[in-house]
Amino acid sequence: MTPSDDGAEAGSEREEGAVGPADAYVGRGLLDAEMGPSSALAHLYRGEIHRMKLWRERLDRTTNWAVLLMAAILTWAFSNETNPHYVILIGNAAVGLFLTIEARRYRAYDIWRSRVRSLQQNVWAPGLDPTRSLDDENWRQKLAADYAQPTLKITMEEAIAHRLRRVYLPLFTILNGAWLLRVTAFTGASWPASARVGVLPGTVVTGLVLVLMIGGAFVSLRPRTWHASDELREKDLRRDRPDSP
Repeated sequence: MTPSDDGAEAGSEREEGAVGPADAYVGRGLLDAEMGPSSALAHLYRGEIHRMKLWRERLDRTTNWAVLLMAAILTWAFSNETNPHYVILIGNAAVGLFLTIEARRYRAYDIWRSRVRSLQQNVWAPGLDPTRSLDDENWRQKLAADYAQPTLKITMEEAIAHRLRRVYLPLFTILNGAWLLRVTAFTGASWPASARVGVLPGTVVTGLVLVLMIGGAFVSLRPRTWHASDELREKDLRRDRPDSP
C-alpha cells in the first residue's frame, strides 16, 4: 500500500467519524408542536394544494375537450339537412370516452384533495379556533399511512356519478335533445324512419338512446353514501342555516 493510499483511507475514516451514521428516522418529530405549523407542515400543506390544483386543471381540460367536440358536432349536424343525424350519436360515444377519462382523473384528484381536507379540518381549523374538537383523533396515523402507501378513496362508479352530476349529464341531455330535434323537426322524413341508422329501425335507435339516458340519470342521481372528500356536497353549506352570519 502506498503512502497516498494510507492518507486517503485515514481521511475517509475521519470523515465517517465526523458525519456519523445516517439517521433513518430523521423525519420523526418534524411536525411536532415545537416546530410549529409555519415550518415543515406549512410546506407540506402548500405542496398538497399545488398538486391538487394541477389535477383540478386536468379535470377542467377534459371537460373543455368534451364541450368543444359537442359544439363542433352540433354545428355540423345542423348546418345542412342532408348531413346524417347519427354523427350526433357518435358524439355521444366520444363524450362518454371523455367522461371515463375524467372519472379516472377525478379518482386521482380525490387522493390529494382528501389530504388537503384532512389538514384543513385537523390542523388549521383547530389552530384558528382552539375550542374546536378534532374531527378525527387518529388523523395523523391515517395521513401517515396514506403517505406511505397512497390509495384510491372512491370507486370508479362513484367517480362517474360525480362527474355526471357536475358536468356530463347536462351535456348528454343537450346532445340527445339536439338529436331528437334533428330527427323530428330538421328532416324531410317522419319519425321513426328519420331516426333509422343502417339496418337498425328508428324505434330501436330511439329506444337505445332513451335507455342510455335513463341509465346515466340512475347512476348519477341514485341515493348513495359519498366517499369523496367534497365539502361542497354538505347540506350545512347553505347560507340560510341558523349559525351562518
